[in-house]
Amino acid sequence: MTGSLLEVIALNVRDAVAAEQGGADRLEVVADMAADGLTPSPETVAAIAAECPLPQMVMLRCDANFAADPDVVERLSRDAKALKQAGAAGFVFGFLDGAGVVDLTATEALIHAVSPLPWTFHRAVDHAADVQAAWRAVRLLPNLATVLTSGAPTGVGDGLPVLKARADAGDGSIVLAGGGLRPAHVPALLDYGIRAFHVGSAVRSSWSDPVEWRLVRQWRALVERD
Repeated sequence: MTGSLLEVIALNVRDAVAAEQGGADRLEVVADMAADGLTPSPETVAAIAAECPLPQMVMLRCDANFAADPDVVERLSRDAKALKQAGAAGFVFGFLDGAGVVDLTATEALIHAVSPLPWTFHRAVDHAADVQAAWRAVRLLPNLATVLTSGAPTGVGDGLPVLKARADAGDGSIVLAGGGLRPAHVPALLDYGIRAFHVGSAVRSSWSDPVEWRLVRQWRALVERD
């Protein structure tokens, strides 16, 4: 990766335009942050595509947990088709089974559904019963672009040692650091060789307020700092 990638959560067109104005590289498009981000409507994706050229990584998730039975997979596969037509550039998903193991059946079904578009495995990886085993299961799956991870369920502040270990293991190029990411964490992550960063609440006053382009601009400068 040349330079650093800055991904900003967008709920609507206003967020997307502000993210672009601030210098973001791509968007994670979601609905309902009260549930930690669910699948947005095709109408939202289409509206953003009409006003903003940034690539949209679109969430595929029905509820706040990480489980996906066959009915959920079928629903999300249908959603993916409509969202691709609306302008999605890629998708964000990932599932664990009841034992906290990566649900490869569900994940691979959605990889097939979104193919040939790239996808991000989201923070389900941080909640796995065995995080190292989860990374081994995910890292070689086809069309994987990034793994959104804070290194710990409680956020980047607690997960820095795990993120360093992932970078040391050769996974730094696919780490998308996010989830409680704060400016103070960035220098260490850059030192580890991590160059992709994901922000949401850090670029707005609250989830009921829009993205502020000036805050995005500050993050743009921060993640590019040597």
